[in-house]
Amino acid sequence: MPQPAITLATKPAANTCLALIFGEGETAGNGFGKLQPTAVEEVKAALSGLGFKGVRGKTQLLSRPAGSDALALAVTGGGDVARLDEAGMEMIAASLYHAVKSAGFEGVSFDLTGYAPELVARAKLAFHLASYRFDKYFGQAKLDKAPTLKNITIACDDVKAAEAAFEPLAALRDGILFARDLVSEPANVLYPQSYADRVKALESTGLKVEVLGEAEMEKLGMHSLLGVGLGSRKESKLVIMQWHGAGDAQPVAFVGKGVTFDTGGISIKPAEGMEDMKWDMGGSAAVVGTMIALASRKTKVNAIGIIGLVENMPDGNAQRPGDVVKAMSGTTIEVINTDAEGRLVLADALWYCQDRFKPQFMIDLATLTGAMIIALGIDYAGVFSNNDELAERIGEASKAAGENTWRMPLPPQYEKQIDSKIADIRNIGGRPAGSITAALFLQRFVNNVPWAHMDIAPVAWTNEQRIPTVPEGATGFGVRTLTQLVERFYEH
Repeated sequence: MPQPAITLATKPAANTCLALIFGEGETAGNGFGKLQPTAVEEVKAALSGLGFKGVRGKTQLLSRPAGSDALALAVTGGGDVARLDEAGMEMIAASLYHAVKSAGFEGVSFDLTGYAPELVARAKLAFHLASYRFDKYFGQAKLDKAPTLKNITIACDDVKAAEAAFEPLAALRDGILFARDLVSEPANVLYPQSYADRVKALESTGLKVEVLGEAEMEKLGMHSLLGVGLGSRKESKLVIMQWHGAGDAQPVAFVGKGVTFDTGGISIKPAEGMEDMKWDMGGSAAVVGTMIALASRKTKVNAIGIIGLVENMPDGNAQRPGDVVKAMSGTTIEVINTDAEGRLVLADALWYCQDRFKPQFMIDLATLTGAMIIALGIDYAGVFSNNDELAERIGEASKAAGENTWRMPLPPQYEKQIDSKIADIRNIGGRPAGSITAALFLQRFVNNVPWAHMDIAPVAWTNEQRIPTVPEGATGFGVRTLTQLVERFYEH
């Protein structure tokens, strides 16, 4: 089903559930001034009786206020409204959506008159993100159980100003939702060729897109990446996206792991939970989403997005533990475990990126290691970097974006764990510090270019809604951080 229609207007729509902000300390939002004085007192008394304190993220449904044409009243907590910022407004609006989406109303009107256009725009973004549903494959019986809410009206003082404030956020929304769709698709639908086709279609946004097949990668010597896909009947691809928004300026670059399904290969995974490995391409989806956001916003930056697309399957032709492959860089790799495949894909993608484009920096994103979940839980992505300034900027951008990251160390003494007795390196370093040794492996292929690795294994998918703007399922994690990074530090 499509998302609810979200409209900006100068007044609440008639015959809808009216939503108003009520802050801590009985701080009533401007919308309360439009109610009859007796109705305001009745509402406050009802809230007091119910113990509603105006805590941000909480919403209380009440009956129709006296003298109003609203069907009902939803009072949503604003917290400390005197300090309400953009992130706070997103939380308020998204929490409101979840409180009313299945309450039986087809329409809700959120009265934000008196609030700045930028806050109104953030509320609109939050409604878009919170109402995301991947129900493409639902039959009618399940669709009939979908949220009843079909129309959201946001009342504000200046519709044109709010629409102008929302325009760059619309680009961000498009990137996040596209990334979520990619991650949500099953592997029989989204495989390297079909994935590449979807990205190629994005040229309508202004992106330039190239797709390399196995023959082209063979000529480039990308045997590290190609080895991962040997067991699959689906041809591996390397997709290169370019956005030119800053003349001859040195580009920034993002590289994503795109394993469209990961069985583990010959080092096969247990059957339980293997269905989740359709989202082992979450890093690539974040890169695609970021490139959409940058292009759609016409960002004044030159940006490169590269995704390595493979399917890791067991087969008579599949790569074996103990095989030795030569990467594009000339480095030989002993493949100890075929389930440590993402780093093999990224090794060639990173080298290709720095060799061809000479970027200011490279950031790779990957659902790389289960060890990252052990280290940081399911709320943080790990960040590894050879450059302090880049790492600090990612941290600042992720905080502003509302995405949690934590910098991890790259101690050189752990390099010995990926030494090989018959090749230059091997693709795993054992259980101790598994995420760190994976990052140290990747560092071998960046050729001293400023680089950061974001291990998003903990945060690419969520089995429960933990953040109001991120429903259960694919999160689109990384798109907000990377776009924020570019806008803050690299836009010309």
